[in-house]
Amino acid sequence: MKRFIQGEHRGQSTLLPESLDDYVSDTNPVRVVDVFVDELDLVSLGFESATPADTGRPAYHPAILLKIYIYGYLNRIQSSRRLERETQRNVELMWLTGRLMPDFKTIANFRKDNSKATRGVCRQFVVLCQQLGLFGENLVAIDGSKFKAVNNRDRNFTSAKLKRRMEEIESSINRYLTALDAADQEEPKSPQPKVVRLEERIAKLKAQMKELQAIEIQL
Repeated sequence: MKRFIQGEHRGQSTLLPESLDDYVSDTNPVRVVDVFVDELDLVSLGFESATPADTGRPAYHPAILLKIYIYGYLNRIQSSRRLERETQRNVELMWLTGRLMPDFKTIANFRKDNSKATRGVCRQFVVLCQQLGLFGENLVAIDGSKFKAVNNRDRNFTSAKLKRRMEEIESSINRYLTALDAADQEEPKSPQPKVVRLEERIAKLKAQMKELQAIEIQL
């Protein structure tokens, strides 16, 4: 008897819960982002709130928000609202942030407060990836710019060649941050559906589907 491949039941419990690490392979580029940011001295780089305050509500560590931005830079995610959504549904970002899900205002404010430092870190990340050839022959950035990995022939840099490469990287990062600013300034055309409204719509959709099926049977 022929059968289809079956998935797991969504409500099924497991005796051995899977960890997020099970979903991110050892060769996944997101691990590069994680190690890179964890090795940075964010205080000396000028990131605000890199030292936790003694009073008030706890804030997100800037490393978490920086990882989100670098991930967005590599994966062409060009608005804070989209970055917020991805932290809620994207397994790679869940792994990268430890399932933390900052809202879009927090993400946008971090960029505004740390614009210069974020630029510098993104530039450093691209250069490192080039030197180590971490993303194959070309590293494709947010706007489609391609930065070739450094091979043996490229290691004899002239000052002009190095300056040109750095300018290309700088321009790409600036375009990314400008695109984020533009997207964040645009108000969403329609409000995001609340959970209750969404559940009501799903119930109505199911009812309509049953009605259509009943009509088809009658025909």
